[in-house]
Order: sequence, then C-alpha cells, then structure tokens
Amino acid sequence: MRFFLGAPDPGWLGRAGVPLCVSRRRFAKCKRPRAVAPWMLDSGGFTELSMHGRWTIGASEYAVQAREWFDSVGNLEIIAPQDWMCEPVMLEKTGLTVLEHQRRTVDNLLELRSIEPSLPWMPVLQGWSLADYLRCVDLYAAAGVDLRAERRVGLGSVCRRQAMDEAVLIVSRLAGDGLSLHGFGIKRTGLRRAHELLGSADSMAWSYDARRMPPLPGHEARHINCANCLEYALRWRARTIAQLAAVPLTLWSGV
Repeated sequence: MRFFLGAPDPGWLGRAGVPLCVSRRRFAKCKRPRAVAPWMLDSGGFTELSMHGRWTIGASEYAVQAREWFDSVGNLEIIAPQDWMCEPVMLEKTGLTVLEHQRRTVDNLLELRSIEPSLPWMPVLQGWSLADYLRCVDLYAAAGVDLRAERRVGLGSVCRRQAMDEAVLIVSRLAGDGLSLHGFGIKRTGLRRAHELLGSADSMAWSYDARRMPPLPGHEARHINCANCLEYALRWRARTIAQLAAVPLTLWSGV
C-alpha cells in the first residue's frame, strides 16, 4: 500500500522525500516547489461542501489549476475529482440525495477527463451503505468507465466511520470485486483493519494527534505543538507503517 502523508504546507513537496497528499485549497495560496517524491492532489471537497453546500470552483478552473501544477511541480501521481461526499451531514448541507451526489461525482470525472484527458484523474466512489457504493459502480459502468481497469479508485465517505464493521465490509467487497482502492483520510484504526485491501491511502491524523501532545523535544521554542511540523509528521508516518507491517489483516467474508 502506498501511504500519502497529509501535508498542510505544499512546501513539503520539495523536502519531505515521502509521498504526500496536498489539498488544492492550500496549494493555490503557496509557492510551488518541484516535488522530490510522488504526491496526490486532493480537491478539497469536504471543506467546499461543509462551508458552502456546493462547489464554488468549476471543473474548467480546477482542470487549469491541475494542469499547471502537474507541469510545474512534477511527480503528480493522482488527482482527485470534485466529488460529492455522502455523509448525512453533507446531505443536510446540500439538500440533495445520495443518488444525486453520486451522479454529480460521476459527471464531474467525465467533464474533467474531457477537458484534460492526459491528467491522472482518479474516479471516486461515493455512497453510505454497501448498496449505495455498488450502485455507484454501476453508474460509472453506464457512463463507460470500467473501474476494474483504473489504476486507482477513491473510496469516499468512510473516514469518519472506519471503526465500524460496515466500512470494513464495504472495502472488502469492493476490493474483492477487483477494484484497486484509495482510502481517503484514513486514520490508524481503519488502516489496521483494512490496509492490505487498499492500494493506497492518505491521512492527516498525525496533525490531530500532535495537537493533543506537547511539542517534540527541542521544538518548544518553535511552536506550541507540532500540528504543522514536518519532523513530527515523518516520525508518525514511520511508526504507523512499522505498526501496520506487524498487524495481520482481519479477513471478512459473507459480503
């Protein structure tokens, strides 16, 4: 599994030396170094829908940004589309149904690929129940997108419930159907339970941990905590990968 460390500062791309996940919302405001390792671009969809209940940037503008960063930064391996999350709180924000969120997610991928067909756009499955995700697979198929042939398929709306058996069963079923999955925002609990079923994952959980801890020794003069600290993030990543290597996969059946 390729593990993308969530990065609050796009400047890390030039010095971290490990795969990073950077949000478009942060990337648009900062200088753009050359990336020294593979990275993925997150569209910032959760923040967009949480704040506005809709997307405030169109597909054409996003495609232009993604093309610029792909060319100028380099090593861009995955680009997330402008998908529509399906958590109940998001449905309340938008006033739309799960099915409509799924349709808009599929339509956006098709539009982005029509604008910039050579960029590594990643299809994203959205839903809430297992039946929802399977329906989303069918929506992609009806649109001519064979998810089994995709290098990676994002799995949305699972990060906030990853301790639940249902989330692990969803991952197990979709991986068993031949999809190479990317887990968005996966924390350690979810990684321990399903890491061998994922092709890749990203996480900013290290920053949440750091907010509740004193700064690393020698960092006291630099910051109150290490919530935006590259050294802390790299240590957290190394520990997490080592722990995953020692954890046997819990196999699920009957899905």
